[in-house]
Amino acid sequence: MDSLTQIVLGAAVGEAVLGKKIGNKAMLYGAIAGTIPDLDTFASFYTDTVTGLELHRGFTHSVLFSVLFAPIFAWLVTRFEKYKDFKGWCWLFFLAFVTHPILDAHTTWGTQLFWPLENRLAFKTIFVVDPLYTVPFLVFLILTMFQKKTDPKRRKYNNLGLILSSSYLALTFALKSAAFYQFKKQLEEQNIAYTEIETKPSPLNTILWTANVETKNAYYIGHYSFFDTKPIKFSKYTKNHHLLGDLLNNTKVQRMIAISKGWYTVDIYNDNLYFNDLRFGTLSMNYKAHDFVFSYKINTYENGTIVFEEKPKNRAQAKKLLADLWKRIKGN
Repeated sequence: MDSLTQIVLGAAVGEAVLGKKIGNKAMLYGAIAGTIPDLDTFASFYTDTVTGLELHRGFTHSVLFSVLFAPIFAWLVTRFEKYKDFKGWCWLFFLAFVTHPILDAHTTWGTQLFWPLENRLAFKTIFVVDPLYTVPFLVFLILTMFQKKTDPKRRKYNNLGLILSSSYLALTFALKSAAFYQFKKQLEEQNIAYTEIETKPSPLNTILWTANVETKNAYYIGHYSFFDTKPIKFSKYTKNHHLLGDLLNNTKVQRMIAISKGWYTVDIYNDNLYFNDLRFGTLSMNYKAHDFVFSYKINTYENGTIVFEEKPKNRAQAKKLLADLWKRIKGN
C-alpha cells in the first residue's frame, strides 16, 4: 500500500499497544515502524531492474523480519525513552512491522510474508491506493490524537478506525468473488475457452474490477463495474513468447518470467524487444489498449549481458487513466 496508508496503520497499531501508557508517542513510533519495511525500495538504486523487483516486498516484509528486528528497535528506544517497558516496545514494533506486509498481501504484487520461502502471498483484493480504506481510518486516527491518553474516547476512536478499515478489507473479498462470477459468466457466454482467470480491483476503488484471462495462445483483459448494464468486452493480446527465441533460456529472462508469474507478452517496437507484465494491466481503459503499466525494453549486449529497462510513464498518461477510470466506473 501507499506510504500514507502504512503510516496510518502503523500509528493506529502503536496507539492500540502503548497509547494508554505514552500517548501520542505511541502513534509516532508506530508510524515510523509502519514505514520501515518499505526501505527495501532503496535496493533498486543499487541493483539492476530484475534484482530490485525480486527484493521488493521480500525479507523486510516477512514475519521473520518482524520477529528479528522488533526486539532490536525496542532495545534502541529504551536507551533514550523514559518509558522502559521492553516487552511493550517489542509488541509495538512487532505488530507495526507485521501488519504492514499483511496489508500489502491484499494487493496485486503481494508479499513474501513467509520469507525465505519464495511464494508471494497476494489476495489481489485492494489497489495500492484506496481512499475508501485510508480516509476513514485517518479521520478516526486524527480524532484519537486530540484526546487525552487516559480518555476512554481515545481507545474508542482508534478501535473504530481499526474495525472499520479491517471490515472494508473483509468486504473486498466478497466484492472480488462477485466480480469473478461475472467474468466467468461472460467468458462462457462469449465462448472463450480459458485455462486461468485472475481478478483484481482497478486503481483507487473496488467498484471496477479487472480480469486477466489466459488461453492457449493469448491473454484477454476485461473490465467489469458493478454498475455495468452491457456485456464485458475483452481485449485480446497474443502471447508472442516465441519472439524471445534463445533468450527464453537466459537466467535473467527466466527470473523476469517468474516475477510476472507467467502473465506476460512480448512485442517488437522500432526493432526493440519489449517484455510486458500483464498483472497490472494497461494505462488506459480503452478497448485493446497497448500502453502497459509495466513494460520493459530488453537490451542485449555483445558480451551476452541482458538488461531490462523499464519503459517510462508520463503525467499525461496518468491523467488520461484517471479520466477513463471515472467514466468506466459509472458503467458501460
